[in-house]
Amino acid sequence: MIRAARVADVPALREIERAAGESFRAIGLDVVADDDPPPAAVLAAYVVAGRAWVAQRSAGGTGDAGPLVGYLIADLVDGCAHVEQVSVLPSQRGRRIGEGLVEHLAGWARDRGLPALTLTTYRDVRWNGPYWARLGFRELIAPGPGLRAIREHEAARGLDVWPRLAMRRELAGS
Repeated sequence: MIRAARVADVPALREIERAAGESFRAIGLDVVADDDPPPAAVLAAYVVAGRAWVAQRSAGGTGDAGPLVGYLIADLVDGCAHVEQVSVLPSQRGRRIGEGLVEHLAGWARDRGLPALTLTTYRDVRWNGPYWARLGFRELIAPGPGLRAIREHEAARGLDVWPRLAMRRELAGS
């Protein structure tokens, strides 16, 4: 189940991101694994702005809500919905949770008449660049000023230790 995030979810979002980041350690990207999640106040601002969603497992056959297993936060960048962060608990990978969150964002963006989704990611990490390409994102050769600023900020944080790129997915019906 995907729903709008609540301020009370913020501590769980930070823990999901920490757990998801550990996967990068196994491929030598300790800089990502060691990167702290956004502060609680920043995540709460996404929630209040209506640009944060969570994936929640149901609690067995009862229909009750279970634990949070993933989340996505989005910005508006260069006139598009920008995937600022999407994280899924490693134990839940392969269940299309991230894809579900992205599709939820795509619907949100279409409802607002936005033309596309954008993101920045690692080109060669299999659960990054190749994953996003499978979801219909294509490399942007000439990103707009907002995406260029994001890339500059990432480089300043030391995240360019592996090749990164900006990607865009057009939204039909926008």
